[in-house]
Amino acid sequence: MADKPDFSLSDIDGIERSFPTGQPTLICFVKEDCATCNLAAPVLQAYHEAFGGAANVWMIGQEAAGNTVLKSRHGLTLPILDDSRLLTSLAWDFESVPALYWIGADGEMLTHFEGFIREEWQALDQSISQALEVKASKVEWSDYPEWRPGCGSMHLDPEVNDRLRAEADNSPIRARKIEVAAADDVAEFMFDQGFSDGLPLVPPTPERVMRMLSGTRRDAQEVIAQMPPNMGDATIEKIAINAVMAGCKPEYLPVVIAAIEAVCTDEFNIHGVMATTMGASPVLVVNGPIREKIGMNMGLMALGSGNRANATIGRAVRLAVRNIGGSKPGGTDRSTLGNPMKLTMCFAEWEERSPWDPLHVERGFAAEDSVVTVFAMTSGPVNIVDQESRAPDEIAGTIGMGLEAMFLPKYHMMPVDSLLVVCPEHLDTLLRDGAYSKDRLRDRIQEVTKKPLREMVANDISGAGMTRAVAANLSDEKLDQLVPKFASKDYIHMVVAGSDAGKFSAAFHGWVTGAMGSSSVSRKIED
Repeated sequence: MADKPDFSLSDIDGIERSFPTGQPTLICFVKEDCATCNLAAPVLQAYHEAFGGAANVWMIGQEAAGNTVLKSRHGLTLPILDDSRLLTSLAWDFESVPALYWIGADGEMLTHFEGFIREEWQALDQSISQALEVKASKVEWSDYPEWRPGCGSMHLDPEVNDRLRAEADNSPIRARKIEVAAADDVAEFMFDQGFSDGLPLVPPTPERVMRMLSGTRRDAQEVIAQMPPNMGDATIEKIAINAVMAGCKPEYLPVVIAAIEAVCTDEFNIHGVMATTMGASPVLVVNGPIREKIGMNMGLMALGSGNRANATIGRAVRLAVRNIGGSKPGGTDRSTLGNPMKLTMCFAEWEERSPWDPLHVERGFAAEDSVVTVFAMTSGPVNIVDQESRAPDEIAGTIGMGLEAMFLPKYHMMPVDSLLVVCPEHLDTLLRDGAYSKDRLRDRIQEVTKKPLREMVANDISGAGMTRAVAANLSDEKLDQLVPKFASKDYIHMVVAGSDAGKFSAAFHGWVTGAMGSSSVSRKIED
């Protein structure tokens, strides 16, 4: 079996030349604008004249027009094969031209070198003549320089290499390609096809998808989940396609993959999250070294616009849910109002700004792990404003009062997640004299939100809350019982993010938490 892949290429005269041939074969890849290739062309012609009766001597040109130029310029009569598509160059995997191969009749690779070193070319001349038992070529080697570097092969040009790899027989791309007519506007076409979330998309060309796939070592056809509601196969390739459309860089892809693994779990229940009329949507929090590696924002405007990684990672997850899973507004997405988080919401925790354990460590991961955690949230970020408090208990009390408004102040003992984002200035006050840990802040929130159960009863101001009929069967003692906002402090999740300037924390309000709704899920991010 040959050491190099088979090929079939036409020469300038239209004759099909196939490798392997069953004969000794000398092959040299060249391009017309390479000075060293032009230096080598007469040598190759001399090889052809000396050895052509006993072996194939082929020049393979990387430009169709350039092949004709080389033939005319040097008076070549040896076969010049056309590899202007560059797929054979890609398959043979060399770096520079001229790239010369001497291959035995049995396909064994005998000699390979690139560029022009006179001693190598002269030694090959002698080696071939001895092997074929014919006279050596008539090259006047003293007329040639001792050394000339080659030129970079055209198949390695960054503008074409990804396209070539996408077109190659072993390409990892398997998704159906949609042809767009030349007169069609690609951006408008993608809107018309329903691929978009309402904003323009980056066209997922094969080249772009190949570049995106370079961001992970995982197999492109690996199915990481069945994506509800249509139970589409969420392959790495399909995720990469949506990451391209979202505007991601390849280095973001592992985060997107981990997030999709998380949202497709039964615990997270992405179908329920996207289908509820309440308008829930995933919120992604990223922890660990990958935050800095890919340039995520955890400071000024962490929850807003302006950072490519934050914006496009969150968007890629939602596009995948739409395009792989089939969750679209008016279909299974039945949100009454919707919310901007259905476009994107992803940010990183500013772990270094806080002595508290970061979110992923609280959830059982090592500090050096990179982790994404997904929450099902219905609204947020809702500002919690306190520019006056100077004592830790005061700031903690303000945060509790801010969470009191979640859903409605009359709803207490809620088995619902909240995600609290503590800003640095509020954190500094909370930490004064080492006062507050995360757990103490949770206790304080529960403490300050305690209200008599009777305040939860429907009344003339608001018919929401406990029904009057249920309240009528409770004793005054029961109705006077104080109940906190959350059924357990474990429903209060918190991270640190935001600018050093500004006393504005924020909260995301959850959906239904647990088996009847969604539970937060964390996944380690792997390359």
